[in-house]
Amino acid sequence: MTVLGERLQELRRRSFVGRDSEVSLFRDALAEPGLIFVHGAGGVGKSALLEVFADVAATAGRSVVRVDARQLRLAPDTMPTVTGSDRPVLLIDTYELLADSDDWVREEYLPSLPGDVLVVIAGRQPPRPLWRADPAWRDLMRVVALDNLRPGDGRRYLAAQQVPPEWHDRLLAISHGHPLTLSMVVDAVRRGAEPRTLADLPDVVSGLLMQAIDAAPSARHRAVLEICAHAAVTTEELLHEVIGADAGELFAWLRTLPFVDEGPRGLYPHDVARDALDADLRWRAPGRYAELKARVSAAMLARIRASVDEREQIQLLVDTIVLSGARSKIETCTTPPPTMQAYADRLRDGDRDPIIAMTSAWQGEKQAELAAYWLARQPAAFWVFRSLSGEPRGYAACLELTEAEAELDVDPGAAAMWRHAHENGAPRPGERVRAWRFFLDRDHGQFTSPSVTLFAACQTLDILIRGDNSAWTLVGAYADAARWDRTLANLGFQPAPEAEYAVGDRRFPVFAHDWRRTDVTEWLRFVHARQAGASAPPAEPGNAILSEPEFASAVRDALRDLHTPERLRDNPLLRSRMVRQHQSGGPSALQDLLTTGAGMLRPDLSELVDRTFLHPATTQERVAQTLHLSFNTYRRHRDRAVAHLTEWLWAREVGQQPNSA
Repeated sequence: MTVLGERLQELRRRSFVGRDSEVSLFRDALAEPGLIFVHGAGGVGKSALLEVFADVAATAGRSVVRVDARQLRLAPDTMPTVTGSDRPVLLIDTYELLADSDDWVREEYLPSLPGDVLVVIAGRQPPRPLWRADPAWRDLMRVVALDNLRPGDGRRYLAAQQVPPEWHDRLLAISHGHPLTLSMVVDAVRRGAEPRTLADLPDVVSGLLMQAIDAAPSARHRAVLEICAHAAVTTEELLHEVIGADAGELFAWLRTLPFVDEGPRGLYPHDVARDALDADLRWRAPGRYAELKARVSAAMLARIRASVDEREQIQLLVDTIVLSGARSKIETCTTPPPTMQAYADRLRDGDRDPIIAMTSAWQGEKQAELAAYWLARQPAAFWVFRSLSGEPRGYAACLELTEAEAELDVDPGAAAMWRHAHENGAPRPGERVRAWRFFLDRDHGQFTSPSVTLFAACQTLDILIRGDNSAWTLVGAYADAARWDRTLANLGFQPAPEAEYAVGDRRFPVFAHDWRRTDVTEWLRFVHARQAGASAPPAEPGNAILSEPEFASAVRDALRDLHTPERLRDNPLLRSRMVRQHQSGGPSALQDLLTTGAGMLRPDLSELVDRTFLHPATTQERVAQTLHLSFNTYRRHRDRAVAHLTEWLWAREVGQQPNSA
């Protein structure tokens, strides 16, 4: 009579798919003694593969001894004795639990086995260096790295589980072909779930995390895992900035995890582990999720701003964009293409003709003529996206409209964006207006390509390092409003329908952002909130954009009302850019700016401002007497001091370098 175990084994055998090369390797290995060392992440199918190895060995007439380290007492003498058989096969599973006995297994236990034994070890870690350092083991051992299922094998598994074909691609995308995840997702679908992402299956996420990170020694180790899931790549420096002490020890622990790989720029988790950690934290603690995302982003921003290498800055942003896009529900953001075969560069000799040719092919002769016009006048505005051979495969251009005001009528796109800026908050003296006017990929136009990802990285870099003197950034490079409006809205760029323009028979929508209303710090906060699922508006209403005369009047009022809080709170300077960007904000920030500005004046004017406005102890008439000035002379000096102080503050407001006076 068949026992339940035999029935279970038969069902598991039917569900097993793929691993053809590994099974073939084992069949060949049966002909002679040796060691096969299988390693791979938890849930990747090592135990299932050992089941198949056992069946193959039994069918070949070999005796099989199986041992699972989870079933052993914590002592090496519990390892089985392999005797009394011709060419036995020993299968050792969950070998990572024997890490402390690894030297004993290599040096004593295995050498004590019969000379014709074939041993298979399966664990999460690859063999330690001493295995390979020994020439004898190096000759006898074959190492097999077990990875996720290939797409074809994944479809075979889903077909065997009677999952409808229309679900195959989605479930494979969710699971990344990870066998345990795929099995758990199939079970959820059978129970009626219709997941779009792993986040839609919190029970599956919980099971994966329990299976993968139960061994995390502390809450700080768990926090490091969450950081690793948020960051495109994790370095010890990043951990130190985000989590503080013990970064070196925690980074070393992270390197030992089976689902964390090492790359040239740092550590990164397998996709399924990243998705599981991300989805679990987002579901379990949305507030902490948003906070951690902001802290990781702040650390990455500091690293980007500290770098002097544009290529490195772009690559850091590309990594972040690809990671964030994989979690987006917006079509143009979802799984942006990686850029391994392309990179962003500045304009070189010989780029002009390819740029004009691709523009003509995709957007017509008139647009190509305008690209040529700006290539001649603002070559520094152009980014070129190159294949690894150096050949241009795409480009983008961000024009400085403030510098080209006299030439704008030549280009209807530049003119429309400049007009929008002037009609909706004209740039003040010293402020810049930047406009993304062109973007194309040679082979894909404005559809999905590595150039799309590089363009997004260039736009983001321009925002992050643009300086405080930018009034506007406008985007008028896309030819398909319906395709891109949600993407740009999620980045705080609002449609400007009155600025839409035509070049030939093509129309280009315009999207705009006024940095004086929402500065970079506020913009980053908004973007993080949108990525975390919030729907907060991109701008804070009421931020003041003052003309220079209005600003000067507000400074005079602030000095007069500095010690009258109920009047000072209505001063428009409290909603100005310079106060919002100050670390404290509010009236204290305004007072600090006035004090700092007064300190930059020449000594006699600084003293006058201090006695008259900052620390008044008496009337202005008596201040004049203590300074040995007639009242008329005092007033001239006072007005001159206020004018110089206003000039210094105005420079701060419009992002220029203030001068002492």
